[in-house]
Amino acid sequence: MEAIEKSAGTERQEREVQLPLESQEAGARLDGHCREEYASLSREEMISQNIGLVHSCAHKFKGRGIEYDDLFQAGCMGLIKAADAFDTGRGVRFSTYAVPVILGEIRRLFRDGGTVKVSRTLKERSMKLTRARETLSITLGREPTIGELAEYLDLDAGEVVEAMGAGTPPISLTETDDENGDCGQIDLPTQSPEELLSDILSVRQVVGELGANDRKLIVMRYFCEKTQTQTAEALGMTQVQVSRREKKILELLRQQLLGP
Repeated sequence: MEAIEKSAGTERQEREVQLPLESQEAGARLDGHCREEYASLSREEMISQNIGLVHSCAHKFKGRGIEYDDLFQAGCMGLIKAADAFDTGRGVRFSTYAVPVILGEIRRLFRDGGTVKVSRTLKERSMKLTRARETLSITLGREPTIGELAEYLDLDAGEVVEAMGAGTPPISLTETDDENGDCGQIDLPTQSPEELLSDILSVRQVVGELGANDRKLIVMRYFCEKTQTQTAEALGMTQVQVSRREKKILELLRQQLLGP
């Protein structure tokens, strides 16, 4: 009975919280654009641009007896399954569809006793990925993106993501390219502040209480998965301004959601 109650509680937490009417209208104006953009994305792009969702879901289960790398690998499998099954005609954002699938794969890991079966082929691919990462890091002078790794290894993004979770730590794809050390373009957020908003579906009501400009910034960054550069162009700001403002907004949301 207790297990059933916990399961029901978890399901309730994963449901979308409705925004106030004004926020719904603002979100609706962006939804059409999001669907059009997803329709133009390839499977590989959909996977590579949403690794941050896997980190968000995996962080929810840290400290429960299973290593983070195993949680991450299971989540990667869920992301790949979501990308394979996603239908843009359903009228929902990919993140809304993918999060329950990713969480389902991580829960399956707990049901299976915390063991992730890794094939010999995947282990070998993981080792090749590690070497490719080191080589490209030297060549490029920065961490390679998933797309660059896929091209170097002649793999698709899904295969690279599987290899990432099979035996190597998650690759940081956050770059810093300004004098103040602020984050540059973040296509695949893997660090906080995304951790502060790890369950996107549960913060909509709080987001709806933000001012119009701040709300639009957060909607574009975390509901439409826009990069900081894309968001800056849409809002008439610089990438640095978006980065700084985003940090302040996320701290405000953290305080409202979690307390001081």
